[in-house]
Amino acid sequence: QVQLVESGGGLVQAGGSLRLSCAASGNIFSINDMGWYRQAPGKQRKLVATITSGGSTNYADSMKGRFTISRNNAKNTVYLQMNSLKPEDTAVYYCNADLLEYGSSRMDYWGKGTLVTVSS
Repeated sequence: QVQLVESGGGLVQAGGSLRLSCAASGNIFSINDMGWYRQAPGKQRKLVATITSGGSTNYADSMKGRFTISRNNAKNTVYLQMNSLKPEDTAVYYCNADLLEYGSSRMDYWGKGTLVTVSS
């Protein structure tokens, strides 16, 4: 069984910073892309950023320059450094991983999410 566990969410004032972490564990052979998505109340889940196993990154336009995604392949962990946070960044942030389990096929996995609340 594969699990993705996020941590690092919380309450922060506008202009502040938070660092999210997501660790993948279980019967993992390899991990391809990892990423972060977010879902604000009453809205659809949207892309925040993704990172390939080789370190290539992709960001949603509204996050460019404020958020930085990184990963530690040895630890099967992806991070999201969020700076200059705005109230509109308030959302549940979900970790995603495209990975291959031993003896299984390639699949997409999601964490349960971590809540980020930015106060004005």
